Amino acid sequence: MSKVNPKIPQSWINVLQNEFNKDYFYNLKLFLKDEQSKYTIYPKNSNIFNAYNSTEFSDVKVVILGQDPYHGPNQAHGLSFSVQDGIAYPPSLKNIFTELVDDMGCSYPTSGNLQSWANQGVVLLNAVLSVRASQANSHQGKGWEFFTDATIKAISDKLENVVFILWGRPAQMKEKMIDNSKHLILKAPHPSPLSSYRGFFGSKPFSQSNNYLLAHNKSPIEWCLN
Repeated sequence: MSKVNPKIPQSWINVLQNEFNKDYFYNLKLFLKDEQSKYTIYPKNSNIFNAYNSTEFSDVKVVILGQDPYHGPNQAHGLSFSVQDGIAYPPSLKNIFTELVDDMGCSYPTSGNLQSWANQGVVLLNAVLSVRASQANSHQGKGWEFFTDATIKAISDKLENVVFILWGRPAQMKEKMIDNSKHLILKAPHPSPLSSYRGFFGSKPFSQSNNYLLAHNKSPIEWCLN
């Protein structure tokens, strides 16, 4: 079962160690091993923990919560809302980029790959870290949620002055795990076409995040991607 053991930086292992010894994590590994033997699973193994591998725990500045990896070929690479280079932008990502251009004055991105955000301390975390090809939400309720909830709580408990960006109701349900006395919580409707016009556009999450980071003596995120 080593294929599905998390190979993540020691800084994350130090704060999540207890999770690896729990029954749900053992059962999750069994589930993933079985799924991988029968189906195509996204993202590929080496990218499942990309959100963790891109940023040391102590360097976390911003958390953007998503729900489920993209389930189409060559889309998901372990970062919420991000797609690999050369892949067409999903509708939600198009709307995120529209808001990015309006909020920060960036040129419209030429790639949907958000790895550069992750490399700067933006944890692009999905609630569920894997999915069966062509079957959205197929790995919900299998244990991932316990692990990613523990991740959110560890960031809230052990760090200070982190920005949590919660788009849509499922992400906003995580608010109860976040200490708003020492972190900034930014909430808005989900950027999907169904809800983006109900307050996502104009919410200015990128400039608000940078203003907060600067006010707490942290370097801002370079959100522009080109």
